[in-house]
Amino acid sequence: MKEVLLRRKVDVRFPIDGSSISPDLFAGGSLGEIEDLPLLVGNREKRLGDIFEVSGETAEDPSNQAIRVVGCVRNFREIGKGMSGGLIRIEGDGGFNLGEGMEGGTIIVDGDAGSWVGSSMRGGLIEVLGDVENQVGASYRGKGQGMTGGRILIHGSAGYEVGSWMQGGFIHIKGNVGQFAGVHMGGGEILVEGDSEGRLGASMTGGKIVLLGRVPGILPGFSFEEIRKSARIGGERIKERFYFFRGDITEEGSGRLYVSVERNPHLKFYERLLE
Repeated sequence: MKEVLLRRKVDVRFPIDGSSISPDLFAGGSLGEIEDLPLLVGNREKRLGDIFEVSGETAEDPSNQAIRVVGCVRNFREIGKGMSGGLIRIEGDGGFNLGEGMEGGTIIVDGDAGSWVGSSMRGGLIEVLGDVENQVGASYRGKGQGMTGGRILIHGSAGYEVGSWMQGGFIHIKGNVGQFAGVHMGGGEILVEGDSEGRLGASMTGGKIVLLGRVPGILPGFSFEEIRKSARIGGERIKERFYFFRGDITEEGSGRLYVSVERNPHLKFYERLLE
């Protein structure tokens, strides 16, 4: 795999449209052509070469193109938008809408990232080694369709509405999540190793959520069915006891919700329903 290195040379306080930073647009071009790619900085159009020092070599095909970004790009939006293959590695913090609509390839962020990581994602892998803000893998307001494929791995914690309107794919949060994880979820899988702030799976109609940590309570739209000895998610089986719920029945949903028995002793009253 051939690599183009982008080393940030100036700091800009305005939001920047970074959708030009993609293996699909770099592959097959020269370094000079990459430097001339447009970046919308605030309401003014600049060149990629105005913001970054560009070096390295390009590949003929996007699947063989790597891009390494050195420096914080927190104020950049849509890096890797719609990419079909290749690799983007950000050595610093990433911004909003990272990997929006991506179809393939890999994005790795060594730091934290903003909201809407993997929004409407269709394939590929996004891995963030730090924390992220809100609406991982979610839909835009009013669009009604979030992530449909691919995998998102967050090593830290995430904000509210993880997997909002999600239809497919897999989201794995190693830390905690805010409220409304899996809201309006219709398919796919969400694994949360930490705690949830609540309202887990609100209005979900399908898909699966597995919570290894604590949740304040279960929404009344979920019916308790049984205690299960394991849960299968992300292609692996987790062997521990789970309270198993289905819902959200207020939406005539059949989503599956697994909640750790050990970490939620305050939910023990559900066990009386088995007697």
